[in-house]
Amino acid sequence: MSRSIACAALVALGSLTTAPVHSPGSERIVPNDNRRPAGKLAHGVLTVALEARSGVWRPEGDSGRALDVAAFAVAGKALSTPGPVIRVPLGTEIHATIRNRLDRPLTVYGFGPAAAGHADSVTIPPDSSAAVRLKPRAPGTYFYYAKRGTDSFGLRPVEDMQLHGLIVVDPPGAPRHANDRIFAMSWWCSVVPKSPSGLGRCTMAINGLSWPHTERLAYTQGDSIHWRVANFTEIDHPMHLHGFYFRMESKGDGRADTLYTPDQRRMAVTEVLQPFGTMSLSWLADRPGNWIYHCHYATHLSKLVALDTENGELDSTMMQHHLSDRPHQMFGLVLGISIAPRGANPVAMDPPRTIRLVQRERPDVYGSQAGMSYVMDGTPEASDPSALPVPAPMLVLERGKRVAITIVNRSNEPAAVHWHGIELESYPDGVPGWSGSGNTVLQAIAPGDSLTVRWTPPRAGSFMYHSHFNESMQMGSGLYGPIIVLEPGERFDSATDKILFFGTAGSATNPVFGPFPGFVMNGKTSPEPMNLTAGTRYRLRVFNLAGDSPLRVSLDSGTTPIRWRPVAKDGYPLPASQTAAREAVVVSDPGEIYDFEYTPPAAEELTLRFGPVPPPPAPAPAGPPPPPTPPQPGDSAAAPAPSPPPPTVSVAVHVR
Repeated sequence: MSRSIACAALVALGSLTTAPVHSPGSERIVPNDNRRPAGKLAHGVLTVALEARSGVWRPEGDSGRALDVAAFAVAGKALSTPGPVIRVPLGTEIHATIRNRLDRPLTVYGFGPAAAGHADSVTIPPDSSAAVRLKPRAPGTYFYYAKRGTDSFGLRPVEDMQLHGLIVVDPPGAPRHANDRIFAMSWWCSVVPKSPSGLGRCTMAINGLSWPHTERLAYTQGDSIHWRVANFTEIDHPMHLHGFYFRMESKGDGRADTLYTPDQRRMAVTEVLQPFGTMSLSWLADRPGNWIYHCHYATHLSKLVALDTENGELDSTMMQHHLSDRPHQMFGLVLGISIAPRGANPVAMDPPRTIRLVQRERPDVYGSQAGMSYVMDGTPEASDPSALPVPAPMLVLERGKRVAITIVNRSNEPAAVHWHGIELESYPDGVPGWSGSGNTVLQAIAPGDSLTVRWTPPRAGSFMYHSHFNESMQMGSGLYGPIIVLEPGERFDSATDKILFFGTAGSATNPVFGPFPGFVMNGKTSPEPMNLTAGTRYRLRVFNLAGDSPLRVSLDSGTTPIRWRPVAKDGYPLPASQTAAREAVVVSDPGEIYDFEYTPPAAEELTLRFGPVPPPPAPAPAGPPPPPTPPQPGDSAAAPAPSPPPPTVSVAVHVR
């Protein structure tokens, strides 16, 4: 989803511009961990009775702020978000009765005769019910969802954004995976045009709760884990797992689910989940300790998605009801994972290579925003106190060779560094207040202090390091750099191995209306031309930490993309079936890394372009436009138009 579309989605939420309130005595909406299927299965038919009612939702725990929203329930039972999960073996026919106990007609999608999804709908008047039938035609992850009103689906108003639930169809006779879990993401955001952040209050939740109140997942070392993840928000989310690779097994959109064959499956540490999309993945919990799974849009785990934040300001008097990770103040789309050890784990004793990184800060680099950087001993910048290299110096490491990295914090903010994509021990993973286990938990590095972490890169590939404290500001200010892990005896050749690291020139303080910072490549808004030699094979390593929106990168001959060969995703080699040459266009979200190979066939002039994803073309009007409706007080139509997205940047590439 482009930034302009995402902003339009947020602006459309502006019909609710006041602080959340609820009626005394309203029914409680409970979080749903999706572990107990609803309905009764007999003779190949699942019978279930659902109701839609209004209630009070507290995504930040029982002592947190309350929101009045609508949700689903099994008839006569508690409301939940997400709604009751329907899970059946393939071949089952689902007979559902849905009663509308809301104040307006309810349009429900996903129970039509063809497939789950918004192509199939039924409208139910208030205090009425409808009988629906669905016989899924393929195994996979599907869903149902609803909104009040009879107009086309469009964007749901905030009070209807918890009206959804999962439909899971298992292969016939397939045993249930012991660690099979289902996670549903949702949100609630009020837009306030006069707010410095563009938001009044906002929350983002997984299975009805927002970090640090989300469920803590407990596994034992050696467990095999299978997850299904659904996105019930109108924006995309790059979902990142710390410390482990996961194997992608399917992706869907609610109407269809594509189950990957063995040669289609690939490994990743970050995967983008599109609006109203689903995916399934598997991974092996082979190392003990605490880990997290989270959205890599920094805003989506910032104070802006805490209900204790109003108009961009965090109410510190409410902080006592949050459970952990102070002073990190991470919120929103985060799951905590604890893996208990199974027996003793080996302790590395080999002498490490020592590296020293200094975190620096200088005020007013990006307008009124500070610039930040990591500086490495032994580089020219280390002797220049004013230097702020962006990206930070590349760490060229050797597979299997242990490192001891000392981070010295000479900035004005606490520091924490995440070694993104590296399969390492838990303690050095970089999440303050969480990484580690038991009494050994990583703490943020206070200004003027330092910390040494030790880890061993187990595989060659492209990785990165970046801040994991106040992520939106610190990464936007330049706290990131590439990691290249080579095989023993291999050497890095900068003449043929090109680093393309994308970020932003500062961060957006108003994620709804902007202004939005420009994109940068290797720290520059106007990068120098690249020079290539015809007949030489190049490796292009594309790193993305560019703000909170997708980024489009292309390598063009004129206006037509050339062809390159993808070879790795997130540092892991792609399956042979996915390495065929293709158009040199990649759309990625922050937290993703791609490696490509390209051999220019002849001398020519190329252009590397990077910038926002263009919005889809508007459909042709079906008739004359309706007369404009005057904006009413509080309407989203009265909100200012979002600032334009940053421009696409063109870089000359000379092939000689």
